[in-house]
Formats: sequence, C-alpha cells, structure tokens
Amino acid sequence: MVRINHARVFFPISFVVPNNKAGNVCFNTEFGKREKQNPKGIPISSLFIFSRFHFSVFPPPAMAIDSDSFKQSLLPSFLYSSAPNSFSLDRLLNANSPAFSASRSTIPGAPAASSSPSIKARTFMIPSPNEPGKKIEMYSPQFYAACTFGGILSCGLTHMAVTPLDLVKCNMQIDPAKYKSISSGFGVLLKEQGVRGFFRGWVPTLLGYSAQGACKFGFYEFFKKYYSDLAGPEYFAKYKTLIYLAGSASAEVIADVALCPFEAVKVRVQTQPGFARGLSDGLPKFVRSEGALGLYKGIVPLWGRQIPYTMMKFASFETIVEMIYKYGIPTPKEQCSKNLQLGVSFAGGYVAGVFCAIVSHPADNLVSFLNNAKGATVGDAVKKLGLWGLFTRGLPLRIVMIGTLTGAQWGIYDAFKVFVGLPTTGGVAPAPAAVEPAKA
Repeated sequence: MVRINHARVFFPISFVVPNNKAGNVCFNTEFGKREKQNPKGIPISSLFIFSRFHFSVFPPPAMAIDSDSFKQSLLPSFLYSSAPNSFSLDRLLNANSPAFSASRSTIPGAPAASSSPSIKARTFMIPSPNEPGKKIEMYSPQFYAACTFGGILSCGLTHMAVTPLDLVKCNMQIDPAKYKSISSGFGVLLKEQGVRGFFRGWVPTLLGYSAQGACKFGFYEFFKKYYSDLAGPEYFAKYKTLIYLAGSASAEVIADVALCPFEAVKVRVQTQPGFARGLSDGLPKFVRSEGALGLYKGIVPLWGRQIPYTMMKFASFETIVEMIYKYGIPTPKEQCSKNLQLGVSFAGGYVAGVFCAIVSHPADNLVSFLNNAKGATVGDAVKKLGLWGLFTRGLPLRIVMIGTLTGAQWGIYDAFKVFVGLPTTGGVAPAPAAVEPAKA
C-alpha cells in the first residue's frame, strides 16, 4: 500500500465528493496553504481535508464512482439542498459551534445532517437538478429565485449579442437620410467608426436588460400565480389569456423602472458619436446635462413600447406553445424529450417576437427620438416622423431582431429552468389538473 508523509493543499473552491450511496460530502476550502505532518503515514486511498478549522479523514467510497456521479461532483454543492448525509456550507461555517458538534456526534466519523433548528433556519439552497426527489418546489422562494436568474441570462445576454443590429436600428430612426437601409447603415458605421463601433453601448445594454429581465420573468411568474389564485381554477381555465396579459403587464411596469436609466444612456451613446465611450462616462455626463430625473424622461414612451411588447410576448407565447402541443405534437408534453420541449420554446418565442415587434414599434421610434434630442416632446416626434414613419421606419430590421431575440430568450430561460429541474414554460394548463383529482 502506498503511504505519504506530507500533504500540501491549496484549494480556492468548493467541491463535492460522492460518499457511498448515502449522498454527497461537500468540502469548502479557502485560499492559502496548510501542511500536516504525518510520520506514521496514511493510506493514499483515504481523503484528506485541510481547512482553517479542522482536519478530517473520511473513508473511501465502497464502490467505484460512475461518470454521472463524477460530473455531478463538479457542481458547487452549496447551491443545492442538503441530503441527510450532506455536509453543507452552513455546517462548515458553524464547525466550531456547540450545535454543530452535537449534531455530528450522533454518527461518529462521518458528517451527518444537523437537527439543530438554528442551522436549518438559515439554510437557503436550490436543489440539485441531477438528484431524484430533490426538485425545486413550484412557487417557492427558490422557484422565483431561479426564474429571476433565468431572466437575467435570457435578456442580458441576448440583447448584448444583437447590439450591432440595435445600433443600426436606432440610427435609422434618428437620421433616416444618412442611414437609409440596413445594409447602408452597416456600411456607414463601418466606414466612420470601424468594427469596434458596432458594439458601442454594449455595457448599458447588458446591465440594463439584465435588470429588466430579472424583474420581467421573476415578477411575471409571481403575478401569474397571484392572479390565478384570485381567479380560481374554473375562471383560470376560462380566462387564462387575460391572466397572462395582466401578469406580464404588471411585471413590465416594474421592469422598465430598472431599465429606463440604462436605456437613456445607451441611446445617447449610440446615436451621438463623441458623447461618451460607454456607461462609466456617459451616465455622469447625462446627469450633468439633464439632471437625475432626465434619466426617466422616456419612461412613459418606454412603458408604451415595453408593456404591449411584453403582454404580447408572454400571452402569445403561452398560447402558441399550448397550441403546438395540442395540435402539432401527438405526444403529451410531459412525455416529450427535453430537447424537443426547448425546440418548441424557441419556435413559440420566435413567432411571438414577430407580433411583439409590430405592436411595440411606434413607441420604440418615440423612445429613440426623445432620448436623442434634448428637450424634445412626443409632438415633435410625430411632426418630424409622421404617423406612417412611426409605424414603419426601421420595422423590417426590428422584426428580424426581435423575432430572433425573443426566440433566444425563451430558449435560454427554459433551458435554465430545465437545468435546475423545473418544467419548461407553457403547454399545460394547471386548472384542469387541479379539478380532476377532486372528481376521482
């Protein structure tokens, strides 16, 4: 048997090691080095854990680790629920407390779940998606936290990715004589600002739409549940589209308050070359020029653009996905593969995005005009652009951009929900499922 006499550990991360069939053991190490003398030698098959608080030796697993267990061990376990034999982050942080010591004394030599209410009460974890029976409970705080984080990913990343398209669209709305078409708009930008000019304003875009996505998806799930409970199962089944519309509108009112300051700076940076390089210098300059309230000068047109957009985005998506599962796919949703469900989410999102672009485009022209011109009013925009211009200027590009954007957002959002063990959005009406067991 191989023996070792010295051990040096330098671990800056948390990791999990499968411990037999009972569960996983989580070890949280810290930056730094620690040495331990071991004159007698310890079998190398044992596991060494060095930390600031203690040194523990745990027996090796009784059987070989399969590939799935090994992949799961790479996930940071402090995000997930504690199994009966899990060694959670709270227990590591309370390693020196009497409550922790008492809880471990029940099973000598192995980490066990603490029965102390003080430790359990402070634990807030998301269940592991790979462990059966450890799903996130629907409409729990963990559920809304997961939806909020999924919204950050879906909106922030997608809007940042289409920054070049958004840049050309804004300039076509502001200066149609110079930016006459999509192709010529890209040519003008490339000639005047180079390749780097295509991503001007990406920082306020990323931060603004990440904040908006967090509020939009998180509060939509909350308000949809809230209004459904108010209506009851029978009226939900009858008026579910109205509930989708009300829930999405309520969420967007809050989301636009978070987005508006970033949107104001973004439009100014993108449409006025030389105004600022980005958010760090553009935001203070904007505030000095128009005051802090000037950041919310476009809030009403922004609501006028985003609320109809979001209402169409969520209500049409839910309806389209339900119709796809009802008429297009013979297999019930719960029996479809996850890849097929995510494909349905993307397709439903793309079609919904086309409707969103058409409904919200006039207000989008107003937002771009007001944020670009100091002291401008809605009347000035209508007078300069005309009613036809409000509805059509830049619309083809926006249909392509918003269709792709909305499809990608629903795909990313539902992919994250699947990753954490939640079902994809839409396709199953909850009201009939709540009535059927009562009849049985």
